[in-house]
Amino acid sequence: MTVEYERRGPVAVVTMNRPEYRNAQNSAMTYALDAAFSRAVDDPEVKVIVLAGAGKHFSAGHDIGTPERDVDVSFERKAVLWWDHVGAEGGDQRFARESEVYLGMCRRWREIPKPTIASVQGACIAGALMLAWVCDMIVASDDAFFADPVVRMGIPGVEYFAHPWVLGPRAAKEVLFTGERFTAQQAKEWGMLNRVVPRADLETETMALAEKIAVMPRMGLALAKKAVNQAEDLMGLRSGMDSVFGLHHFAHAHNAEMSGGDSLGGQDARSMRDANRTS
Repeated sequence: MTVEYERRGPVAVVTMNRPEYRNAQNSAMTYALDAAFSRAVDDPEVKVIVLAGAGKHFSAGHDIGTPERDVDVSFERKAVLWWDHVGAEGGDQRFARESEVYLGMCRRWREIPKPTIASVQGACIAGALMLAWVCDMIVASDDAFFADPVVRMGIPGVEYFAHPWVLGPRAAKEVLFTGERFTAQQAKEWGMLNRVVPRADLETETMALAEKIAVMPRMGLALAKKAVNQAEDLMGLRSGMDSVFGLHHFAHAHNAEMSGGDSLGGQDARSMRDANRTS
């Protein structure tokens, strides 16, 4: 299964399960995650949701090169009211798909009325940041590492552009301008993480936090979450994302014009990884 679901008392654990591909996110995983989150929301016994990744790594981000990449597959659209990307051409195709499976779904998950905690180990790269950032809290292992290297593609960050709000403007620029990895300790210093724990203790520490939250009243938690989200939106989070999503797709179009139709500017998962190792 692409995503596994388990309930442990008042906590639902949703686990990305493509460890052979470092839990790279294809559309199938997007919709499996949505189904798991919906299941947890609908279960009155669930008070808190934990998002985890199977294996050595939380997630390597968007699937841009595995054999199960499914960019040409139709799925039931839930996040935005738009036409199917399959059969569309040019920027229409990419805008329709990314509006739904990336930006739209992340915004949908940010509004889950129950507290969510990302439990992060190993790699959390590019599109994986989006999965962690939509969660209310992030607990990371001390060997976790993070990066958004997509400026190397000429693209100004991943689709769910929360960088200035999550990292602060100067750290956001450093992360984007260099594309370099940053450590869990650095992410904690910048305010992106709630806790950094030894790798061996990640699961128990995450569950302990979830269980502590779970004793609070459901409605109080939901309203407190909505209050903080509304405050972030008043600080420009949602409108900022809208404006940068346009820049994101302008970058894809520019790449396609300059490099014979390749909207990723000649980059793939391997070249991005190798460039990051040597930079």
